[in-house]
Amino acid sequence: MMRGIVTALAVLLGSTALAQSAGAQGEGTVTVHADRSAPKFDKRIFGQFAEHLGSGIYSGIWVGKGSKIPNIDGYRTDVIDALKAIRVPVIRWPGGCFADEYHWREAIGPQAKRKIKINTHWGGVTESNAFGTHEFMNYSELVGAEPYVSGNLGSAPPYEMAEWVEYMTSPTGSSLAQERAANGRKAPWHITMFGLGNELWGCGGDMKPEHAAALTRQYGSFVKLPGGAKLMKIASGANEGDLNWTDVMMRDAGEKIDGIGVHYYTIPYDWKKKGAATGFDEDGWARTLAKTVRMDDIITKHAKVMDK
Repeated sequence: MMRGIVTALAVLLGSTALAQSAGAQGEGTVTVHADRSAPKFDKRIFGQFAEHLGSGIYSGIWVGKGSKIPNIDGYRTDVIDALKAIRVPVIRWPGGCFADEYHWREAIGPQAKRKIKINTHWGGVTESNAFGTHEFMNYSELVGAEPYVSGNLGSAPPYEMAEWVEYMTSPTGSSLAQERAANGRKAPWHITMFGLGNELWGCGGDMKPEHAAALTRQYGSFVKLPGGAKLMKIASGANEGDLNWTDVMMRDAGEKIDGIGVHYYTIPYDWKKKGAATGFDEDGWARTLAKTVRMDDIITKHAKVMDK
């Protein structure tokens, strides 16, 4: 069971020793030890996140097969090419806050018959559900990324999450696998990570840590892959430096999970004055970078609690 959190570090290829001489020219020498191995890191730290927010999905990734915008089966060609070029390792979907109001059955089958809803989290816009399970899983395959699916623990019963995993991963034979095949996908998809809710302390249900941990334990018991295959179950982690959340989650549900997703936002000012998402000025950029440095301290502290 994975008990740690991967942290992003600035890494030099090889071990470099730098010696600056005291000469007037300020000359120095550099020795590169190519015979020494470099630190290792998990490629997943370069993962991405897709949520039904603004143009993140619709028009950003998905334009539909009939669009005048160049596309591959409805996916923007320029976006697919760009993501392939940078080798995106993993993509999480459908949220974010959107995940804990998402019901997967509303977004499978013929698109014209899918349930049209209101996106209550992000602007009250109409959600067509045109981009659902099949569209995301096929998109991940097209890009070459691992799919990290975030389940609805906030407003759906445990069986809904369990059936979603079975629908995506079961080999042909079960009723859900047959339904998947009827919807255009005979072979099961491969999933390595599944999120048990998101931001349960906030938009995912406004829960206390004890309640969140109890539900995580319960829901995690029903999320299974066929044949006992391995699936990383990721719990909804704390908000920034809330170490008590991590402590309670590990204490009460640690044996049912394989990781925790800690949330930290590098808002340049504060939540009342977040600043512009694009076109930010030099001060906003500098503040964002300064707050990014704090990530290492946050991860280190939560990791210590997990190890305990």
